[in-house]
Amino acid sequence: MRMIGMIGGLSWVSTAACYRRVNELTQERLGGVSSARLLLASVNRQDYVDAVIGRGDEDAACGIVLEAARALEAGGAGFVVICCNDVHRFVPRIAPLLSIPFLHIADAAAQAIRAAGLSRVALIGVRKTMEERFYPDRLALHGIETVLPDEGERDYIHASIYDELVKDVFRDETRARYVALIRALYGRGAEGVVLGCTEIPLLVRQADVEVPLFDTTELHCRAAVAAANDPDWRF
Repeated sequence: MRMIGMIGGLSWVSTAACYRRVNELTQERLGGVSSARLLLASVNRQDYVDAVIGRGDEDAACGIVLEAARALEAGGAGFVVICCNDVHRFVPRIAPLLSIPFLHIADAAAQAIRAAGLSRVALIGVRKTMEERFYPDRLALHGIETVLPDEGERDYIHASIYDELVKDVFRDETRARYVALIRALYGRGAEGVVLGCTEIPLLVRQADVEVPLFDTTELHCRAAVAAANDPDWRF
């Protein structure tokens, strides 16, 4: 079994969900009271936010993630999982500096989208995930077109994640607004919606809406357990 290297803390709320789900899936796969061989490097989200939001210093933010990845590498992890979608924008910069691979969350999402027979999905998450090209371009490598929310919708999604979800606050009013937004994106031609922030699946679940949802936490965790246990897994 490969050891999973997990970068968490961005936020602790979704990291806890990722840790739990990886172990649930490991037990389902291996039986008994099995749990994952897992090494967690949990960074201080406040340091990260101070760098990204407070100072606009992407190099410093990348350095925080790189330090965590190197700790996992030194600890014997076989690959790296980042429990956060938007931090994957740093993967192209960090990956060449490590001897172990990243398991990219957008690849896990893309495989599920293709398996569902879809090729045009909406993407919701924090502003950088929605507005920068690193995520849509990764999906495009799999033949998937990305639809984005409009500016006002992006403002609301970003603010709700920062002001509520990462603080472990999940309100019915926020859920209802997300459901309406997801339906609106579907009405504009999206065949499904990627929940491109690992906190969003803690707010909105497939049972809440008839539009196909792609839960990046669940998909990433499933890929991590497969990669850990399948000796023929290719990154």
